Amino acid sequence: MIKTIIFDFGDVFINLDKPATEKAFFKLKNISFATETKKITKHYETGIISTPEFINNFKTVIPEASENQIIDAWNAILLDFPKHRLEFLKKLATEKQYKLILLSNTNELHINWIKNHISFYPVFKSCFDAFYLSHEINLRKPEIDIFKFVLKEHQLNPEETLFIDDTKENTNAAATLKIHTWNNNPKTEDIIDLFTIKSDLF
Repeated sequence: MIKTIIFDFGDVFINLDKPATEKAFFKLKNISFATETKKITKHYETGIISTPEFINNFKTVIPEASENQIIDAWNAILLDFPKHRLEFLKKLATEKQYKLILLSNTNELHINWIKNHISFYPVFKSCFDAFYLSHEINLRKPEIDIFKFVLKEHQLNPEETLFIDDTKENTNAAATLKIHTWNNNPKTEDIIDLFTIKSDLF
């Protein structure tokens, strides 16, 4: 029986346009975003570098771009947060049948955008028993250590834990620790259908 549900954030609650950031940077300069910035991105998501350092790193690659252009391109991935998903989460939190944890690869610029554009963000955050963002805990998925950290921090039994993430690499990593997983497809599945799609676990 599942006692704890660990949720990803992007493409589970908030919709993402994952190619949008690469397209936005390509418009600023004809570069391969993945090739030029993979290391910078990983360091930023784990809090190794600060936001000013992150922006300065980009400016060395695209010196002609302004700070605002870099920030706007970086945040292009972020879309809307459908209200029905919040209502689903609020109901879960009110029922108190499960421990609810958020575990997200998120950086300061993205979370600041969300705070400024998603009016109900404080309500969303308050629904969770624990709220982990990669840049704050210096760990990111799919590293095994991030899952070990959550299991240890909350003394969880992995066989009583479900982890939901739209990235297969992340759910595969969690599964190696015997955590139950749902690799949701954001194009065809919605978190509100959790108890129908994963009915075998509940």
